[in-house]
Amino acid sequence: ARVLGHHRHMVANPAVAGQRTDALTLTPRPAAPYLRHLAMVERIGNCRVVGEIGSGGMAVVYKAVQEPLGRTVAIKALKPSIAMDSQFAKRFEREAHFMASLQHENILHVIDFVKDGRSMYIIMEYVQGIDLYDLLEHSEKLPPEVAAIIALQVCRALDYAHFRGIIHRDIKPANIMISRQGEVKLMDFGIARDESLSDLTETGTGLGTPSYMSPEQILGDKLDFRSDLFSVGIVLYQMCTGQKPFVEDESRTVMQKIRLDRYTPPRKLNPAVPRQLERILGRCMEKMPANRYPTTQALIDDLMEFLAPRVPMNYSARLVLFLRDVGVLTDREADELLAAGAPRNVRRGTKDRSLLRHVGAVSGLLFAGMAAGGFAIQSAAGRFDEDAADFSGGRDALSPARAGYLRVVVDPWADVWIDGQKVTTTPTARAIALSPGRHFVKLSNPYHREHQEAVRIRTGETELVEVELEPLHVLDEGGEP
Repeated sequence: ARVLGHHRHMVANPAVAGQRTDALTLTPRPAAPYLRHLAMVERIGNCRVVGEIGSGGMAVVYKAVQEPLGRTVAIKALKPSIAMDSQFAKRFEREAHFMASLQHENILHVIDFVKDGRSMYIIMEYVQGIDLYDLLEHSEKLPPEVAAIIALQVCRALDYAHFRGIIHRDIKPANIMISRQGEVKLMDFGIARDESLSDLTETGTGLGTPSYMSPEQILGDKLDFRSDLFSVGIVLYQMCTGQKPFVEDESRTVMQKIRLDRYTPPRKLNPAVPRQLERILGRCMEKMPANRYPTTQALIDDLMEFLAPRVPMNYSARLVLFLRDVGVLTDREADELLAAGAPRNVRRGTKDRSLLRHVGAVSGLLFAGMAAGGFAIQSAAGRFDEDAADFSGGRDALSPARAGYLRVVVDPWADVWIDGQKVTTTPTARAIALSPGRHFVKLSNPYHREHQEAVRIRTGETELVEVELEPLHVLDEGGEP
């Protein structure tokens, strides 16, 4: 996994483990002398080192096998040259604590942290993939819907962290990993900050990456979650246009430009960028925090609304197809990944089959389910359901002539929220009467991952959303987590 804050690389291919590689071709590069020296490490704790993934200013990352479990892991080890009582070491330990407290599918998972007086290291999940920095180096700009999917997954990770009072403060392409399975992982919480702490000696100045800082971070002002949203806007701009919005020149530094200048509108650089997406990133990059999105969830909602009519498939599957198109994956690898990774969230219907005919060679399992953000698929004309729960989003009661319906089937069960209001709890035999148009559905269960999606309701038709929620913790055969 690419886990260092200031260096970039793809996960080492097992065939060339321990050597730095070109992101897409996996051609071995000669290791620097100090890397060759560090590569002689054979064991760290109960882990057998297989090879080195990469190195940064204060840490080295290894690929290893955790024994006796036989689990492949990544180990981020503090360099021996870093004093254990230094600010770097304190930052390293803080990163471990922050990441361990954030158990989210879009955040790199920490397995263990070890501090023995002479060394310090973080054991993390091993993710095989490519970071966004390398992807942009190769592809320059991404299709707008791919950029929006990546931004959405990053925002989901941030929303989870922000809700717990943690600000990342270093959102940039090098800290965003796209796995071979199409998962997006946010990494490197080394300069993250807990808003609940009163003794905040580290302000914005000197921390972070200048090209992706918010104006208030540059000035050293007190930060909140909206600083991260500004950085997300910069990354989204770069994904859509292939350029950073603020670049140093003879007249101003990049920090001055972020504070004072307007950026070139994305559509002037890439007319393929939809106006809706241009407005989204523009709101993220407002100079004044008060003019940005009021919550991270509000940004998520806008990204989902943008994606709903454009990506009628599992988001991870769409990223796998993109990785295939740009040469990160071969056709065979992509097909195998799609076949092995059928989505758990399922909505069955007629549009499902037409998509399968459209893609042909791609595994049929790809479209067995549509991910959050797509439309509900199955619709059937029917009579007005007198037993339906009437939900009009706070407006006047619906008339039978105007109503459309939503049926929700969830395994095991969930509270059903529509447009921010709780409507019912499954299982229920009642259809939900809704006004025609787009609605946002959230399914929540305290023991399972939350599911969100957009649905379009049509007069006289019934939409079916059928979802199997993913448990937060998977039990083994003995019933132990």
